[in-house]
Amino acid sequence: MKQKNSISPITGAQARVELERRGESVAEFARRHGLSVSTVHQVLGGRSKARRGDAHRAAVLLGMKIGTLQD
Repeated sequence: MKQKNSISPITGAQARVELERRGESVAEFARRHGLSVSTVHQVLGGRSKARRGDAHRAAVLLGMKIGTLQD
């Protein structure tokens, strides 16, 4: 079996588990990154495709998408 050297994005459920592991609520994560709580919930729940804007930013920060963020 061939090994991959790339990082794979995680699912919304895995991102929630990681937040819980760190003891951080969705609201705390959103505040810390200047995002709305509803946007983060939409991304975690798969109700947003997170192609651009704050939803994309949330997905990248949560590890659900591989991408870069512009300042």
